[in-house]
Amino acid sequence: MERDACIPLLPCTAIEPTVAFYGLLGFEMTYQQRVPNPYVATRRGGAHLHFFGLKGLEPKTAFSSCLVIVDEVETLHETFAQALRGAYGKTPVRGVPRITRMRKGQTRFTVVDPSGNSLMFVRRDEPQNDGEGSGPVSVLAKALKTARRLRDFKNDDTAAAKVLDGALKKADVGTEGERARALAARAELFVAMGEMPRARELVRAIERLPLSDSEREALQEPLEAIERLVRELGEAEG
Repeated sequence: MERDACIPLLPCTAIEPTVAFYGLLGFEMTYQQRVPNPYVATRRGGAHLHFFGLKGLEPKTAFSSCLVIVDEVETLHETFAQALRGAYGKTPVRGVPRITRMRKGQTRFTVVDPSGNSLMFVRRDEPQNDGEGSGPVSVLAKALKTARRLRDFKNDDTAAAKVLDGALKKADVGTEGERARALAARAELFVAMGEMPRARELVRAIERLPLSDSEREALQEPLEAIERLVRELGEAEG
């Protein structure tokens, strides 16, 4: 039986808000000391996280991170999101703290705590090729794949948006169905960035595309995800 264990030790601006935040996520405090140095140990199931106080830590520029391997992510994400909505009044997907968005079939998400530490919750059986199968055959398909990786793995919405914008400016680079999916992905990024009018504009553009019934059916989930994100953020359409 393996007996070795590795426990992440992460910096924090203060112990009390750290314990409160992780308590929302179901982590229990198992040890705490105030002197000679602030220190706290927490646990959720088999996941152990320890924190130490660090003077001068700037959450917006912090870069400490940790992988948490779990059996599934979609239900876990919803559990965390509900707890954070209850505490903050809406799902915090921007700023610090925050939780990244979840789309159907996604295999990981990230929680950024009040001190700027990033916890990446990764599904244990996450496929190495991110489930895309064989290589993309069009510019739009390639852009969609790249944007997904930037959004889901790098948490870089700005870079994902730039990739999609570049592909969508071009003509004859994919099917109408691929263009619709790219527009939906870009609209979701607009919502996350707080640009609701532009998101609505893209949704209307999708409605004008000459799509087949099957192509429109395939768009139902991403469009519903956009509306769900709007509700979670408490954004107005204005």
